[in-house]
Amino acid sequence: MTQQQFRTPVLRRSFLKPYPVAVRGEGVYLWDNEGHRYLDFSGSAAVNFIGHSVREIGDAMAEQARQLEFVHTSQFTTPVAEEFAQELLDFAGKNFAGGAVYFTSGGSESVETALKLARQYQVEIGQKNRHQILSRQQSYHGSTLGALSVSGNLRRREIYLPMVREFAHVGIPYCYRCEFDCTDGCRNCGQQYAAELERAIQSAKGEVAAFILEPISGATLGAATPPPGYVQSIAEICRRHGVLLIADEVMTGMGRTGRNFAVEHFLAEGQVAPDILVTAKGLSSGYAPLGAVIASKKIVDAIAEGSGAFLHGFTYNAHPVSVAAGRAVLRRIQELKLVHAADSSAEGTAASALKKALESLRELEAVGDVRGLGLLWAIEFVADKKTKVPFSPEKNFAALVGKVCLRRGLLVYPMQGCVDGIAGDHLLIAPPAVITAEEIGWAVQQIRAAVVETSVAARWSSS
Repeated sequence: MTQQQFRTPVLRRSFLKPYPVAVRGEGVYLWDNEGHRYLDFSGSAAVNFIGHSVREIGDAMAEQARQLEFVHTSQFTTPVAEEFAQELLDFAGKNFAGGAVYFTSGGSESVETALKLARQYQVEIGQKNRHQILSRQQSYHGSTLGALSVSGNLRRREIYLPMVREFAHVGIPYCYRCEFDCTDGCRNCGQQYAAELERAIQSAKGEVAAFILEPISGATLGAATPPPGYVQSIAEICRRHGVLLIADEVMTGMGRTGRNFAVEHFLAEGQVAPDILVTAKGLSSGYAPLGAVIASKKIVDAIAEGSGAFLHGFTYNAHPVSVAAGRAVLRRIQELKLVHAADSSAEGTAASALKKALESLRELEAVGDVRGLGLLWAIEFVADKKTKVPFSPEKNFAALVGKVCLRRGLLVYPMQGCVDGIAGDHLLIAPPAVITAEEIGWAVQQIRAAVVETSVAARWSSS
């Protein structure tokens, strides 16, 4: 088929390939209109956490739509929004007691909201010069222009840079390819990366409003976990300099890593905590467009006791049907103890089975690294295991592996650019928490076969 034949009335993400037509889902499976079944091993881009087509979620949405489908938040609030907001604050833990939640339609909107909230907070407390938002290289925070400005994903930013306001991007810990000495278990490198942030704050001469980070890297770098002590040092540096800390948990929140929010792995309750949590994806598990910004009490107090109004809004923020979906999803997570199921350190969980199965792929010649936590993992591919040299970007090795996986009935999330924004291939793995050990075993077998097949083809094309 030609590119012209791939065109439809829908402006799809790519004109270069056909897309299967999905018609049904159940648990960890999806079906297309030709009857092919796919195991959703990536949770549809790390979105689905509770499984597809759970009847109770659809029922909750339908009931809310029958009762009240929409009101504008400049005129009304709703019981479902008020109740779910309190439940989310409780889920976020004691550090967010007395805070508040701003609901959006997704992750990019949530990041955009958090950036503006951080700026307004600084203005409210008399720090009007603070407007810069620092972030990290090789990060991803969303597709709006504000979110792109703090993202480090080269491919997604490049053509829009003339439209983007740029601030400093500091180095990001990536222990498989660390720039520093990792002989002490990476603690030293974590402190060196943290020191980069301190230097960037000092160089900005009092103009930094906030620093945003993914506690565990998402799709751009592929589930890279931070070195010991790094996140705590970052939090302490931010507090010392009056800089807000924004934790982007769009991908890692709502139980995905075996904690309610991933930052809990690195900051104990009562320690220095993020001032703002951003979440989406698993918040509604894909059942409706939904994101949330969870703000701490000090942020809310500054606005409530200052100007009294947050200067920001979306038509569909706190949409009743979406919020009803999120509330039903959270109940499902808690009733089925899915956060525990996503704990890879606990015996007998889906996450521990996933960790063990994925680790077995390290023996493959093309697999350089297997990394992650809970139900968020990545497999990085290399052309040379000893030197860690990546495949040439033109090969698009991860996409080829993903294509073979698709043919075998497995959905994964291929990405490029983890090394330098252009080179580097990996698969992101993020299945729903209801997956079984048997399903994990089958899925990893398919990945193994796909990597071997793609490796043979790559060697043949190079010879």
